[in-house]
Parts: sequence; C-alpha cells; structure tokens
Amino acid sequence: METIAQIPKYNLNEEEEKKLILREYRSLLKVLKAKLKPGDKDLVRIAFEMAAEAHKTMRRKSGEPYILHPIAVAKICVEEIGLGVRSTICALLHDTVEDTDITLDDIKREFGEEISKIVDGLTKISNVIDVNASQQAENFKKILLTLTDDPRVILMKLADRLHNMRTLDSMKREKQLKISSETVYVYAPLAHRMGLYNVKTEMEDLAMKFMEPDVYKDIAKKLSETKKERTRFINEFIKPIKDKITRAHIEAEIHGRPKSIHSIWNKMKKKGVEFEEVYDLFAIRAILDSPADREKEDCWKVYSMITDEYNPSPERLRDWLSNPKSNGYEALHTTVMGPQGRWVEVQIRTKRMNEIAEKGLAAHWKYKEGTTDESRFDKWFQQIREVITNQETDGIDFLQDFKTSFLAEEIYVYTPKGDVKMLPVGSTALDFAFSIHSAIGVKTIGAKVNHKLVPISHKLNSGDQVEIITSNKQKASEDWLTFVVTSKAKGRIRDALKEDKKQVADEGKYTLQRKLEGVGVPMSQHNIDELVQWYKLGSHLDLFYQIAVKNIDLKDLKEFKVLGDKIDAPKPVKIQTEKTEYVPQPGKKDAELIIFGESSDKIVYNLANCCKPIPGDDVFGFVTTGKGLTIHRTNCPNATKLLSNYGHRVVKTKWAKNKEISFLTGIKIVGMDDVGMVNKITMLISGDLKINISALTIEANEGLFQGNIRLFVHDKEELDNLVRRVLELPGIESVERYDMEDIPS
Repeated sequence: METIAQIPKYNLNEEEEKKLILREYRSLLKVLKAKLKPGDKDLVRIAFEMAAEAHKTMRRKSGEPYILHPIAVAKICVEEIGLGVRSTICALLHDTVEDTDITLDDIKREFGEEISKIVDGLTKISNVIDVNASQQAENFKKILLTLTDDPRVILMKLADRLHNMRTLDSMKREKQLKISSETVYVYAPLAHRMGLYNVKTEMEDLAMKFMEPDVYKDIAKKLSETKKERTRFINEFIKPIKDKITRAHIEAEIHGRPKSIHSIWNKMKKKGVEFEEVYDLFAIRAILDSPADREKEDCWKVYSMITDEYNPSPERLRDWLSNPKSNGYEALHTTVMGPQGRWVEVQIRTKRMNEIAEKGLAAHWKYKEGTTDESRFDKWFQQIREVITNQETDGIDFLQDFKTSFLAEEIYVYTPKGDVKMLPVGSTALDFAFSIHSAIGVKTIGAKVNHKLVPISHKLNSGDQVEIITSNKQKASEDWLTFVVTSKAKGRIRDALKEDKKQVADEGKYTLQRKLEGVGVPMSQHNIDELVQWYKLGSHLDLFYQIAVKNIDLKDLKEFKVLGDKIDAPKPVKIQTEKTEYVPQPGKKDAELIIFGESSDKIVYNLANCCKPIPGDDVFGFVTTGKGLTIHRTNCPNATKLLSNYGHRVVKTKWAKNKEISFLTGIKIVGMDDVGMVNKITMLISGDLKINISALTIEANEGLFQGNIRLFVHDKEELDNLVRRVLELPGIESVERYDMEDIPS
C-alpha cells in the first residue's frame, strides 16, 4: 500500500501519461501470454480498466499515475513469482477496495468469490504501516492467518512490498528507514521461507541501500571494479568441470553469479574481514537437464566430478536432495578449493529444482499437482495455523516468536519410530516434546538423544533421534521459556504458568485484602492499581503472585497516605539517569547538537548505549517511554527491531554543526606485539591528534596484541581520521569502531 501524493513531480503531459500506462499494461500482457486461456484476456482487461478508472486521480509520491503501481505488482507476481491470471487480476485490484469507491461486492459480482476473497485478504493486511507496535504485529498476524487460507495473498503482498522498495527513493527519509527495517525484519525472511530467494536477496539489498548507504555504495563499487578479474577466474574454474560433464553425456549449464551486497556485508561483519578477504564473492551454479527418475543420481555424479577436480571442504557439504527444506528447496551445496587457493561455493541442482528455488511456492505447487503426497511445506503451514489460532500472546512477542520459530532454518529430528519432525535451528529436547503433543511437553523431565540421557535444555542437531521421558509430577517452570525457541512450546508453557500462577495468586490476594483492611481501606480497583504502579508490576495477577511467593511483604504500605477509603503512593525519589556523555571545552557554552526537521530548539535527549552515536553518524531519534528521546545509529543492532515494530515513535534527526562537545566512543586495534607499540599509539592519539583517552586496555597473545581504547571525539570525521592515522602505523593489522556491542568499560 502506497502513501498517495497529489502533487506531480515529473513532467509528462496527459497524452504521454496514457501512452506510458498502455505500454506498461501491454508489457504485463506479454509476460502473461503463455498462461492465458480463452476468455482470460477479457477478464484481465476488465480488471485493468476498473483499477485505472478507480485510481485515475491518484498519484504516487514520485508524481507518477498511481495505476502504474498495481500494474508493476501484477508483473512481479507473474514474471518473478510465477503466479497466473487470477493473481494478476487480484494484483491489479489490490488497492481499490481500500483507496477508492469500489467495494468487495463489485469485485465479487464481476470476478467471483475466489478473487474477491483474495482482494479482501490483501485489503486486511495493507495497513501495516504507521500504527502502534502491538497493532502492527497484529497485522502481521493477520497476514499469516490469510497466508494459511490462501498463500497467494502473501505472495502478492511480497510483490507489493518489493515494488515499494524499488520505488522508495521518493519517500521521506524516516519513511525509508521504517519501511526498510520492516522489510528486513519480516518480509525478507518471509520471502526466504516461501522459497523466493531472488525476492529475499533484492529486498535485503534495497533495504541496505537506504539503511547503510555508504557501505552499500562502497561494496557495489568494489564489486564492479573486480568484475573482469572475477569473470576470468570463473571461466578458468568452470572449464575442466564442463569438459567432464560433457564427456559423461549429462546436459547442464554452469555459470557463476556474484553474491548479494547484503550477504557480502554480513560475511564481512561476521568474520571481521575486509571486502578483499571475503573468499566467496560468487557462487557457481550447475543446473542439470535431467529426467525426473535420474535427478538425484545425476546431481551426485556431477558432485563427484567437481570434487575429483577440486578438493572439497568436508564440513561445508549441504545435502538438500535427501532432505529438502520445508519450502521445497532441493540442491547439493559444497565448497571446494579452486585455482589460486580460493574457496568457491558450488550449487548443483536440476532445472525443476532451480525453478522451485527461484519461484518458490508457486513452482512448488505446479510440480505437486496430481500427487497425494503431503509435502513439508503443507506441514509447515499446518504448524503456523495451529500456533496462530491458539495464540494469546501480545503482538510483539508473537512477532518475535514467529521469527525464531518459522523464519529460521530448520533441522530434521527423528522420533523413536523413525518419523521425521521439522524444528527450527536451536531447538531443544523440550521443543521436540511440545512438537509431539502439549500434554507430553508439560510433563517432560528429560530425553534420550541417540540413546544417551540428556537434560531437557539439550540443543538438538539434524539427524538426532529423540525419545522423551515424562513424569506426572513434573510442572512447567518459568526458566523453560529461556531455552525453548518454538512458538508452540512458548505458548503452551505460558498457558501452563498462567494456570499455576492463578492458583498461587489467590493466596496473595487474600493476604493483600487483610493488609489493606488493617490500614482501614477496602480492596478496591484504585488501591490495587496504586500498588501495581508502586511496585512497577504489569498486572493485578503479578501483584497477588509476588505477595504469595513473599517477594513483596507490603511493609511499604506504612508510607502510603490514606485518604478516605483510598491509598495514595508516596512520590518516588528521582534517580539521576546518565545523560549524554561529553566533556565541555573550557570557556565555551554548550551549543545544541541536534536539529529536528526545520526547528533548531534545544531538546533533551540521550545517546543510546547499544551503539554510542557521535555527530556525523547516520541517526534517528526514538521516543522512549519515560526517558524522552534516545538517539540511535541507523546501523545499530537494535535499529531494525525498533523501526519495524515501533515506527510511529521514530523522529527524523540530524546533527547540527558543532565542535564544542566531545562524545565517548571506542576503537579496537589489532597488531603485531612489538616493543613501544602502545607508546606510539598513545603519542599519536593524545599528542599529535590532541584526542582525550578515557581508558585503554591491551592484551597480548602469541605475537599479536588487541587494544581497546575508549576516547572522546567531536564527530565522525575526527574518528575516521584517527582510524586512518592509526592504520598507517607500522605493524597495525586492523582498527575498527565498536559496532555491535557496548564499548568495554
């Protein structure tokens, strides 16, 4: 769903606009051609005319006619996701019910029940932007409920989101950040889980382009600079394999493709390496043209030809032929040592497997027609359906659980009878117990994994065979929530705890009643609320429970004022919270640091501890309950979660030019452990650059040292200059700012 703007920002007259719309419509028909049956073209035309008429006065933010958006979404559905005619009609109409005078009844009359149902599903989930957090997560819940009804809805929603990401340039900066975060947090993992790898990769790259523009441009530039050399290497790598495959009379095409910018960036961060040291900047794909009965056999044959030619890394073999992923993905992946001592990832799959890898769910159903086999995808849907319909958790918890339960990679675990269960990576024996049955989960006291006794918190690996041990005396406990990862387990444990808690809390309720009567006031709603607030608890139940388990002994009641039949809590003493860390320069007054939008008033703010922003960083303001404004860097580890869950609290923020205040930040230096090295570094920082060092720790180990330095800088420019200068010192290996962790104290 777009934000609509009425002010055109581009220069086409009415005639040229009509031509542009028709050209886009014809190009949609062209990609749809192979799927059109008699009469389909007329239906698509009616849908197009209906949408064009309904949206005719509307403009997108860029000023283009709004109808170009539904046409583009329909085209993505057909060309990139592999959907057909009915989905095209729905995509053309997907914004009409919400934004125009067209009703669902109009659509039902014209196109029938099925299409109106899908459009209704799309309308229900189009308000994901700009609502409060839990409502936003509730919307994702709706998306998923619709998904289990008709998965085409989610595929169209992904197409809609992909087109919005491709045209995000004309949006305001805070909208760009919010929509990008939401995309990375929920939509890209969802696309991945639906098997739409191309959509997922493009979404992540586009989000990165807006969230970390400098890094994105830098990697893109380096990729284009190394293209020639890469192509040469790929050709050299492929040639001997191609010859072997041809001699074996297997039809195959082999090509290399660069990894996405986002995945290269992830590798750089995870491994702490520079672009030049990321070894697999590309993957080689061998796509075989094999008949259905020879697919597996041919893939393994090609694998043995490749590993005859190049040495494989044993721990990097991934066999998704024997155990396809739940989204239908099948392939063999291996990493081999290629020419020039470089590791190369090779993916082997057939044409059918490749279509499923690119078109995901849509292709999966195409190949499933006519078989009665319940696929893993259907089982995955069934699990989601079960969890959502039994979900009482608040929206944000739900979204978090959904991410860890359903969007993670999965492992395959076996029951004692040899049945296979799919669980997310990181699942424990207790998750497995709940996946069998809730009644078994709550009574679990241990498990046997591969015939060895293990605790219920034991993490499972793919291929484990698990037997659960239960006892009727066992009860769920709070700490179980810390090691289960599946939504089903979390939901059932919370239910069991709530039940136990209610029984215990009844005792606390009785105790409270006696105490209140002791000070001469009744057990009223107001009085309980006062105590809940005073003890900073979440609910009445929490208060009763804490009293029952003697965590609260109500001695504070003596300090409360009694006014008639009400109690009034004493005002809490204000604790001074740590504000922005800075060192004022002598003789100068503090100037304001940040301007919001057009105003340049001073505003009270905190700098987030999770990412320690400094002037010059790309930042956003986040309104924190009770603390006012907190400034985060856009690449802060918590940014995606905050922006996608609480977008309505984000404030556009930029730094005012200011050289009068210093900010605390930290750098990590790695280098050769040499005599006088620490002296050289401190002389450069304090002496040459006149930068204040707050703390310094050095650890040496086997000829290398790692130094952590906390220091005060005025802005990012000064920090970048410092990093550059330290790197120039002989024997220094790397210098980086603390990025994904708190600065060590």
